[in-house]
Amino acid sequence: MAAFDLDTDALCAYLETSIDGFSGPLTAEKFPGGQSNPTYRIDAASGAYVLRRKPPGKLLKSAHAVDREFTVMSALAGSKVPVPTMRILCEDEQVIGSMFYLMDYLDGDIYWNAALPELDPERRSAMYDNMNQLLADLHNVDVEAVGLSGYGKPGNYFARQLDRWTKQYRASETQRLEPVETLISYLEANLPEDDGQVCLVHGDFRLDNMMFAKGGTDIIALLDWELSTLGHPYADLAYQCMQWRLPGSAAIPGLGDVDREALGIPSEKDYVRRYCERRGISAIDDWVFYLAFSFFRLSAILQGVYKRALDGNASNDKAKQLGGMTAPLAQMGVQVVEQGA
Repeated sequence: MAAFDLDTDALCAYLETSIDGFSGPLTAEKFPGGQSNPTYRIDAASGAYVLRRKPPGKLLKSAHAVDREFTVMSALAGSKVPVPTMRILCEDEQVIGSMFYLMDYLDGDIYWNAALPELDPERRSAMYDNMNQLLADLHNVDVEAVGLSGYGKPGNYFARQLDRWTKQYRASETQRLEPVETLISYLEANLPEDDGQVCLVHGDFRLDNMMFAKGGTDIIALLDWELSTLGHPYADLAYQCMQWRLPGSAAIPGLGDVDREALGIPSEKDYVRRYCERRGISAIDDWVFYLAFSFFRLSAILQGVYKRALDGNASNDKAKQLGGMTAPLAQMGVQVVEQGA
């Protein structure tokens, strides 16, 4: 079998004995998206599901945490943060070759371009406002009440994250990139003091990780929780705000060169202001640091994607193209620092 093929017979046998009401036969089709964890639509006699697995091959330590995804989405069931119904986590790698989980399939719309070119301004405005509300709802989750108080480590979140992603970047580094080195030096020298804010953070909060109601503006699921943890809310906010600075021609299309007002999309300043209003925050200090950190972190993530492509175990055919964004993204982060946001 090819690297990402599934042994559907073995999978069906396991699911039939592990999930009440599950019945085969089943078919599996890999979704084209998903840079990190291969994701498949599973159609069985008992219904439609989604399977998400670790990729095969040698992996970076702590990466591809499908078990954490299963844990957090299970905990959020019934909260203001919409997630699919989770069915089972399989840690036995013998079943299909790597750890995986199964969740219910949801029929909705996923959009890949932040400018939403196929929609009208009114719908764009509503969708961006709903994203903003979802981000505030996420950061207001009572982590103790949902059983996630032990989901992250104590201490300065950005200090931990800077250390983690610097190590991840070094582990997948293929050549010296000066913009990345400049960013690392800046971040190490300008780490803000810990202000004590701790909440559930998604880690990859962006348009294409959300599913909207078919033909509508309501968000029916927030997906791809691999990078979630307990951390600082401004990490998610700044990460999403990178899209206001990325050009529309980038491999991850952004809003940097479009007429946002004409499109019905708020400015970065207005988006941040609305978020702060919803969370009762007067102002955000150290915004330059948070944005610069976000550019560095995404650079490190995409360098890992590129390295997996070279090693032959990337989940997406566009992996090398995305990996080529490492240096340009880091340079955007350097520009944020030089321009003071």
